[in-house]
Amino acid sequence: MIQSINDFNRVFFIGIAGTGMSAIAQYLQGIGKEVGGSDRYFHPDEPNDTKTKLEAEGIHCFLQDGSGIEAGIDLVVVSTAVEETVPEVIKTRSLNIPIIKRSELLAIIAQSKKTIAVGGTSGKSTTSAMLFDILQYAGMRPSIISGAGLVSIIREGKIGNAKVGTGDWLVIEADESDGSIVQYHPEIGLLLNVDKDHKEIDVLIDIFKTFQQNSRQFVVNQSHPLAASLSTDLNNDFCHHQHCEAGFIATDFAQQGLQISFNLNNTPFHLQVVGRHNMENALAAATVAALTGVDLSTSAEALQHYEGIYRRHQVWGQKNGVWLIDDYAHNPAKCAASIEACQPIAPKLIAWFQPHGYGPTRFLRADFVTEIARVLRPNDEIWMSEIFYAGGTATKDISANDLINDLQALGKNAYFTEHRSDLVSDIRSHITENCCLLLMGARDPSLEHFAEEVWNAL
Repeated sequence: MIQSINDFNRVFFIGIAGTGMSAIAQYLQGIGKEVGGSDRYFHPDEPNDTKTKLEAEGIHCFLQDGSGIEAGIDLVVVSTAVEETVPEVIKTRSLNIPIIKRSELLAIIAQSKKTIAVGGTSGKSTTSAMLFDILQYAGMRPSIISGAGLVSIIREGKIGNAKVGTGDWLVIEADESDGSIVQYHPEIGLLLNVDKDHKEIDVLIDIFKTFQQNSRQFVVNQSHPLAASLSTDLNNDFCHHQHCEAGFIATDFAQQGLQISFNLNNTPFHLQVVGRHNMENALAAATVAALTGVDLSTSAEALQHYEGIYRRHQVWGQKNGVWLIDDYAHNPAKCAASIEACQPIAPKLIAWFQPHGYGPTRFLRADFVTEIARVLRPNDEIWMSEIFYAGGTATKDISANDLINDLQALGKNAYFTEHRSDLVSDIRSHITENCCLLLMGARDPSLEHFAEEVWNAL
């Protein structure tokens, strides 16, 4: 029975190329474990950037054909997407090697450090990255296990979603989508927001309530009513509304192009990011950092140098009068926030979205339409391509075009381009001299390459 990080040395990840899996794999390699893994995206004689970077860290990578599993492995880790029919799982079972899920292993790792668990339906990756940067700038040598690559770590030639520090603190993302957040017992639990995403609100509240009870200290966003309902100490909380009560209050938000500024308890903050939601993320990070002993002026200095994370409002640049921005937004609240964040950049915004999963799109259809319609300016446009299908069993009884029809019925400039490869040619006549093109979508590994394709085609 694996109960502690000291109970194993050789560990193998099935589906190691996934963001959550690769982060834990790199962390364990960084603390001296012997790590290997396989993935269905690894193919013979075919380059794979993730595989190359994992191998550069000393992690052994295999095809997903069972060849990497052998006697002597102490532990095998699977993600929720890995099925029992995968050759590695069959072989692992035959060798009686313990199998645990990624979230279970992350909970075991979290027990070994003073952990800050960042929860909420939006903003976890960005807030985790900002908090890590603050703690690192303050000389606390933190570790991080993230759901997205930090640009500052990517520049070191790494995937960017994990780093091992020699200090006491570990920053992790606590995922509510699979309910795994209830497994963590952090030193500090942070709740950013509660919005309908993978689950209904009442289910989410129950999950976050357990998260609250499991945290030694709990920090919530008082600006978000559902999150505020789980507060345990107003002095630990933050907000950015004029009339709310909290220990940390942000005021005077402003955005100039690609920069934002605000004051936090009379300390000025300036960041090279966009959107009110990023003020909220920075406010959360600075609040939690203060609970670890970092003063607000140090947090402000650290965040002046914040470089962002991969595919979170990633600015490709301006080309032929068009600003191109790529974002991971994929639920209704995130898409609306992403659109609003880009509107100050140019008088016209053309937003494109690729929904993922037929079930999630069906579940959130009305919310997508309501939220996107709410934020679009009269001159703005929303485009969608067909739903990304990752495989498996799914009832394909909904199309992205259904959402477009709903938006058109509300009088919005909404367009369907079934194949995203046609996007640039289809929007060509809609582009003005000064506009912003925002790409949104998640879960599809090829989206990062799509942004490059669009940039080259502009």
